[in-house]
Amino acid sequence: MDFRILLVGNGGREHTLAWKLAQSSFVSQIFTVPGNGGTAAVEKVSNISSVSADDFPALVKFAKEKEVNFLVPGPEAPLVAGITDFFAQHAPEIQCFGPSLAAARMEGSKTFSKDFMKRHNIPTAAFGNFSDYDKAKAYLDSVSHPVVIKASGLAAGKGVILPATKEEAESALKHIMLDKEFGAAGDEVVIEEFLEGDEISILSLCDGKSFKSLPVAQDHKQIFDGDKGPNTGGMGTYAPAPVATKEVLEEIDRTVLAPTLKGMAEEGFPFIGCLFTGFMLTSSGPKVLEYNVRFGDPETQSCLALLESDLAGLMHACTSGNLSSVDISISSKSAATVVVAAGGYPGSYKKGTEMKIGDVPKGVVLFHAGTALTEDVLKTSGGRVIASTATDSTLEEAVQKAYKGVDAIKFDGMQFRKDIAARALKT
Repeated sequence: MDFRILLVGNGGREHTLAWKLAQSSFVSQIFTVPGNGGTAAVEKVSNISSVSADDFPALVKFAKEKEVNFLVPGPEAPLVAGITDFFAQHAPEIQCFGPSLAAARMEGSKTFSKDFMKRHNIPTAAFGNFSDYDKAKAYLDSVSHPVVIKASGLAAGKGVILPATKEEAESALKHIMLDKEFGAAGDEVVIEEFLEGDEISILSLCDGKSFKSLPVAQDHKQIFDGDKGPNTGGMGTYAPAPVATKEVLEEIDRTVLAPTLKGMAEEGFPFIGCLFTGFMLTSSGPKVLEYNVRFGDPETQSCLALLESDLAGLMHACTSGNLSSVDISISSKSAATVVVAAGGYPGSYKKGTEMKIGDVPKGVVLFHAGTALTEDVLKTSGGRVIASTATDSTLEEAVQKAYKGVDAIKFDGMQFRKDIAARALKT
């Protein structure tokens, strides 16, 4: 096998995928569209800025010109817009590691995925779906339990609001549905019961019939230490999460992942790609918070740092439908990732700030997200700028090492959480 890969995206997830795929002896070339300041430095990788990541005809034309034979869409937006269907129609010779337009609805519409869970008896929070503001408000008034309000469409990881009071809940509903805080993503909302417990993320490689999961990760969504402040796309992760015991994982496979894949296949949209399922470990068992249809960011940084198998080979097994015949090898170490963000994020922040990166300690990899190389000068270009990922024999050592990696990063206004994995290290 000789893979010439087109990798779509420019975040930390895409840098991590490029880094891991480039290690494969099966991979000869990776084109990242558009890539970032980190992917530019990976062996076998070329950043392509002449093609837009959301211009599917241009991507197909480029892929054919460069004899690409494998497509890996990184973010959710192109998947929900139907990139795999477009390539299947216009370049059927190119294999695609990613779900179809129909399967991508599991992330593209929270109302669709909640209804799917109900149909297939998949454990999740009690909920109501609404496209009418008055009906949503009436439902809110009728329930006595704490709620979570979610914009149904894509909102870059920020469309979930956890109101502390009924007044806050009503205000959130108004902001989403009437004031259009998240645009069209808020045309429909899900109002669901607030679940208590430990939250975990599971990334599963799927071939439509079977699945193999990467180590369980825990994310830190809020911007400030102690889980304070507004939600972000994720400020750090660690894996494997100690709260996810062997028994818990067996229950998740049996009650959620297997029936999810079976249900999607039965309904005519088998899932191929990476299914990212968010869970709350409640007192009455694991319950699904949401599905995502791609690798998580920053979960991918920690999870792929622990993957010993060849990622390109695993992806090929998924697209070929024979994942069950392939073994997956995971390191016995722990991994930790600390995200460094621009000052002001997740609110407004400056771009174009010059960055310096010093000596990176052994066993640490810096994965770029919002960075760009301008005439060989590294500058910030996004909210979550760069992440430090480390592996070591214990979680405590991995966390310490990841923070030493952060020490090598310098730019004005940089901010990061100082308590990544603290809750796991307390136990």
